[in-house]
Amino acid sequence: MKRLSVFTILMLAAAVAACGPKKPAPGGPAPTPFPTASTPSATPSPTPQPPPKEAPAPPMIVPPDPGITTGDPLTRAAIEDINKDSPLKPVFFAYDSDVLDDAARKTMADNAEVMKKYGTWVITIEGHCDERGTAEYNLALGDRRAIAAKNYMVTLGIAAERLRTVSYGNEFPFDPAHEENAWKNNRRAHFMLTSK
Repeated sequence: MKRLSVFTILMLAAAVAACGPKKPAPGGPAPTPFPTASTPSATPSPTPQPPPKEAPAPPMIVPPDPGITTGDPLTRAAIEDINKDSPLKPVFFAYDSDVLDDAARKTMADNAEVMKKYGTWVITIEGHCDERGTAEYNLALGDRRAIAAKNYMVTLGIAAERLRTVSYGNEFPFDPAHEENAWKNNRRAHFMLTSK
């Protein structure tokens, strides 16, 4: 019985010894220890890198003003000087009428081309009358003439925001004479540059 107990104890000791840490074989590589809090890891952690820089936005390309590149004097001229010798021509009306005839529509087509060339211009269309009729009637007729001219310019592709209207009735005649030729010149829609 004592032999059996001694034998059992020896067997248990051998089993425990077999489960313990193994010694490295002579001449073989030493085992790598597991990293612990006090043992730094074999590979250092990478240094934080700054985020990549964004590519700079491409510069905004502004098309050159054709007047500056071609030496167009109207791009540099003062509004008052442009209005003295305006490229925008007046249109004329028959007596007591606000209807645009063929000649008026042709002139307005030319004026629309000028407005398209100078795309920032804003104009005021003035409605005028001859001296016949009451002041109230002439103001109303001048207003209808200015609006007829504005509406036709819009049909030619000019934005309504670039066109203003005003009526002066018979207050500012082209020709102060009191006869038919003067009256014919005074019945008009006059185009004035307001801003550029």
